[in-house]
Amino acid sequence: MSNCRFLYHNGVVTEAPPVTTFLQSLPGAYTTTRTINNSTNFLFWERHLKRLSTSVRILLDSKPEFLFSSVPSSRFSMNQPVHESCIYDLVNGSMSKAMRSVVVKERERLCGEELAVTVLVTGNEEKLLSRLGNEKVVDFLDVWLHIGGYSLSVGESAASLALVGYGRDVANAKYSDWVRLRKPLEKFRPPLTTELLLSNDGDHLLEGCVTNFFVVCRKKSSSGESLKEFEVQTAPVSDGVLPGVIREVVIEVCLSKGIPYRERAPSWSERELWEEAFITSSLRILQHVGTIKVPVDSLEALACIKPEEIEWKEKRFKEGPGMITKLIQKAIMERGIEEGFPLKDL
Repeated sequence: MSNCRFLYHNGVVTEAPPVTTFLQSLPGAYTTTRTINNSTNFLFWERHLKRLSTSVRILLDSKPEFLFSSVPSSRFSMNQPVHESCIYDLVNGSMSKAMRSVVVKERERLCGEELAVTVLVTGNEEKLLSRLGNEKVVDFLDVWLHIGGYSLSVGESAASLALVGYGRDVANAKYSDWVRLRKPLEKFRPPLTTELLLSNDGDHLLEGCVTNFFVVCRKKSSSGESLKEFEVQTAPVSDGVLPGVIREVVIEVCLSKGIPYRERAPSWSERELWEEAFITSSLRILQHVGTIKVPVDSLEALACIKPEEIEWKEKRFKEGPGMITKLIQKAIMERGIEEGFPLKDL
């Protein structure tokens, strides 16, 4: 990631901190995507807007404090739906101005191969506290944009995963407070670990802290010579995982390519059947997994063990992405190009 980053808010452009620091500073629903084709198109932009709108509605209904951090909950009885189109217009309007203010003027300083953009929709507490009673919900929402360069070399090497914590709260919404809540898990991160995994029982692996997790499972007594002898598995949203944009595309690709697929949390106890594994996110797209570590002791016991004294069981995969992982990865990129949203259309 480039060290040159910008924040755009209400027409003002400022130098930005790292995106993690930025997200820890404000409550809200957010989504992160990047450009493709030399910064000419956004990757799955319409899908990101839909997921962002859904996250805003979920937080308003069930966790308004994740949008308005210091406003009493009694202020939220607006009895108004939040329409997708309102969020779309709010975000697209801000993004259009930002592209002209930041990208056009500062493109040479954004020295990544592509752009990474994080959109945060947060509550404007001053407007909410001074409300007159006839405003729409969207009138109390603000948009912040974090824009920086992104290197395409990120995610090319194999990922190394380690199970260290329990599943998240309100997992069906993507919200900035999760960045703070996951921070205590970092002390359990083994050296050279790419991503931290979550599970509620220590066996069924749900997702990563910032990624969705998949395994390619060989069916019992199969020779492994055809697609039908494998099954792609990932935890269902009902188990408490983020409905990631790339996760959704993986499911569509499996259905269209005739790859057996099941929404079932991969079980560590069945790891001898795992032939491949990969993680997905809107920046890395798809990254194959090289190793997975699970603590010998229970997740509860981790709190009583010094991080350097944790013993791990390990699952290793063959070097490089497997046959099905490569097939899915190629299909995702093809769909990304098909659904690319031109920056000039904002």
